[in-house]
Amino acid sequence: MTKSGRIALPRIVIGDDEHQRLSALAASIAARQPELADELLGEMERARVVKAGKVPADVVRMNSEVEFETDDGQRRRVTLVYPGEADISAGRISILTPIGTALIGLAIGQSFKWTARDGREQRLTVVSVGAAAASAAADRPIIDLGDVRNARAARDGAAGEVGEDDPGPSAA
Repeated sequence: MTKSGRIALPRIVIGDDEHQRLSALAASIAARQPELADELLGEMERARVVKAGKVPADVVRMNSEVEFETDDGQRRRVTLVYPGEADISAGRISILTPIGTALIGLAIGQSFKWTARDGREQRLTVVSVGAAAASAAADRPIIDLGDVRNARAARDGAAGEVGEDDPGPSAA
């Protein structure tokens, strides 16, 4: 929690190319769908923007295949896509959905709270991130949370130093 009593949002990282495209998308829908535009713009404003090639492999990007777990233990695997590519029956969710907007820029192990359509508050935690088969990005294997923790521990050493490109601590 922050000093004001609000729950702190997890730190997010977005590549400069996606930041520019998503900001333009939000601006383009602002007149028709102001709430969605505000949500996406809010995420873009708080994101740490890095060069596209510097986005860590364990961070959710557009066209990433993401597995997340809800606080009740249910797991789901989806691909985060632009609105014209969305197909919920095929597991492709739009960046313009509440979950899609919340997932962008999160790293494995990070969580966020959201309110479902039925009014229940839920917590989702990113479990794995990988490139979608249809993605133009280079094929990357699904990265497991345990592997990431071990790699970060080895990189940071016992002192727990944070590197310049590190997206910061995981939020709970």
